[in-house]
Amino acid sequence: ALLQKKKRIKESWKKIDLLTKTSISVRELVLDNCRSIEGKIEGLTAEFVNLEFLSLINVGLISVSNLPKLAKLKKLELSDNRISGGLDVLAEKLPHLTHLNLSGNKLKDLSTLEPLKKLDNLKSLDLFNCEVTNLNDYRDSVEGEDDDEEVSGEDEVK
Repeated sequence: ALLQKKKRIKESWKKIDLLTKTSISVRELVLDNCRSIEGKIEGLTAEFVNLEFLSLINVGLISVSNLPKLAKLKKLELSDNRISGGLDVLAEKLPHLTHLNLSGNKLKDLSTLEPLKKLDNLKSLDLFNCEVTNLNDYRDSVEGEDDDEEVSGEDEVK
């Protein structure tokens, strides 16, 4: 019985080693329509060190607080979730983010978008179908005066 247990443990470590090697090589990850559990996506960890594109469309997220730190991530698709705030963690966890799609989320107030100004590399922000786009002057508040980022929302035809 002890020998079988040691063999199972050894096989488990081989699987973990393979998963770690795989996660290091992944550059794009699409997890659309997978269900989050208590705001977490099972298997999505900081071990995806080379990840540049992540798609989490319609996964039931209400917050981005449980996203792992992904230093090389450039594009993040979060459309059709239930995110209503808590975007302040993005600048710390995703410092090289250039494209962010938040369309179809529960963003209502300009103050919830304020932390996005800390994303120094952000070039494109999609807020289509978010209530915040119905507010007067939302575009000026999000873009700022000298930013050259692209912001799309309700008033644009795609």
